[in-house]
Order: sequence, then structure tokens, then C-alpha cells
Amino acid sequence: MRVEVLGAGIVGLTVADELVRRGHDVTVVDPRPALGASYAAAGMLSPTAEVWYGEEDLLRLGSASLRMWPELARRLGVELRQHGTLLVGYDAGDLQQVDRQVELLTRHGHDAQLLDRAGVRDREPALARVTGGALLPEEASVDPRAVCDALLARVPLVGVPRGADVTVVATGTSLPPPFSGLVTGVRGEILRLRTDDPPLRTVRGWAAGEPVYLVPRGGGGLVLGATSERHDGPPVVTAGGALRLLAAARQLWPALDRAELVEGTARDRPATADGLPLVGPSGVDGVLLAAGHHRHGVLLAPLTARLVADHLEDGHLEPVLDPRRAMEGVR
Repeated sequence: MRVEVLGAGIVGLTVADELVRRGHDVTVVDPRPALGASYAAAGMLSPTAEVWYGEEDLLRLGSASLRMWPELARRLGVELRQHGTLLVGYDAGDLQQVDRQVELLTRHGHDAQLLDRAGVRDREPALARVTGGALLPEEASVDPRAVCDALLARVPLVGVPRGADVTVVATGTSLPPPFSGLVTGVRGEILRLRTDDPPLRTVRGWAAGEPVYLVPRGGGGLVLGATSERHDGPPVVTAGGALRLLAAARQLWPALDRAELVEGTARDRPATADGLPLVGPSGVDGVLLAAGHHRHGVLLAPLTARLVADHLEDGHLEPVLDPRRAMEGVR
């Protein structure tokens, strides 16, 4: 069938690529492709580090999508870093956060290896200041910009809609009516650095209660983030946000002092009221949603693509992601 995908972020592009692979006539519509949240994203594939109590559905779905990433990365020719995540705490209070995360994960059957200070230092010598941590070996990371570039080379792109049998809406925080009230923007600020001493794997943790993550890239690149703020107005990098990120990261990784600051980026993440994405039929004939992924867009992109394609072909639906749960009263 003829399908228009509105939105050329990582979710929309992955959906389009899957539909093309299945033989559909697909066009992606976006006047500014791959410049939204995907452009800022750190690319952590972290179903276990990011989940919290009450988010067991996200843990299940995120783990399923993570298992799809090796094949997607191979097909696109992009690097997939599969060294796991090191979850760390700077002081005793921060280490309690690590312990709670490990308890949650082991309860659900996921591998999480507690480490003392020496165990953390054995895996990442530059983390000598931290009190302890845990290794989450299942996790990985990818460069979303590289993924989007590879996908843009595989799908046809236009600037304005042309009409189709089915429309898939994947436009981040800017959903068109009548869906515009289903997501809200949550600002995230990201700093990109270059260093001659990057960590081997993703480091996530807390420094005196401040959450922070460091995600290595090739060529000494390092992505630093973790701010999350609901706000009015356009997303911008703030002095306060940058200072919080640098101060927390420096507590964990003192070698950051020698890193070159390359870029600061801010984008809105699309959040839903219940924290779950909207993937499937919208309740409007001929319109599907692939939206509301908040901080999980990169992780959930391949699963979202499969769910959209399966629904178009055989009506399959993941019940907890059914967008119609949020459409009551929307016309």
C-alpha cells in the first residue's frame, strides 16, 4: 500500500525502512529531517538502566527492542557498542540508588552485577572516586546521527505531504491536530566533548544526587547528558544545565577537565501522560501513530517499526501501546 510517514527522526525513518523492506510504497515527509530529538540523543540502548518501579512494560518492550538492534545496525552499517553500562554512585547516598536499581532488575530476571570501588576501577580506572556500582552487561549504545544518515539514504524523502492510503504520524513533540495534546515536550540538554581518555562503555550514575551519563563515541567523542525539564518556550542549552552536567560528570570522571567542549544541544523529548509510547491505530481512519517515546526513542525504534508494519499487514497490536487509550475526548 501507499504509506506516508510524517517525521524523519529515528522512529519515523526506521518505520519507513521496515515498510520499504516489506514491499510497500513509502514516502517520508519532513522539511528538516533528523534534526529533532534524534539529533541530540545520546543513543543509549538502556532498557535496564532507565527503567524504574511501575515501568515493567517498558522494561519488557525495551529488552525486546534491544535484541533487534544488532541486526538493524548490521544492515545499516553503523557501529553498535556492546560493552554494557556501568552504573555508579559517587557517595553512599548515590550508591543506594544503584542498589535499588539492581534489586529491581534482579527481581525481573535481568543480569546486574554489583561492584565495590575496586571492581568499578578494574573496569574503568578513571572512576577511582566513586563508592561502588554495578555492571549491566545487556546494554549497548549507538550514534543516532549515524543511524539517521544511513536510513535517509534508504528511504524517499519529501518536504510536504502528497497523500497516501495510510499516514503514520511520527513527528515527535509536534503532533498535528487532533493529536497535538497527546504529548508534551520535556527538555533535555546534551554536551558533546572530545577526549583522549574516554570510557570504554556507557557510564551512568549519580553524583551527590545529580543524575548524569557519559556515552563514548568513536574517535574520542563523549556525549554528556541527563537534564530533564518541563518548560514553556523553545528548548535551549542553559548555563545552569551545562554547569550541572559538567560538575556531576567531573565528580565521576575527573579526566573530563582535559576534554574539549565541542557542542551543546537542547531538544524536547515527547512525553505522554502515562509514560508509554503511542504505537498503532489512532482512532482516525487511515492514521497510525508512532509517537510519545520520550527518552526511549532510539531504543524502541526497531520494535516500533515492526509493530507498525505488523499492524498494517495483519492488524497486530501491542495492547499497552494502543494510542486509543489516550484518545478519549479527542476529536
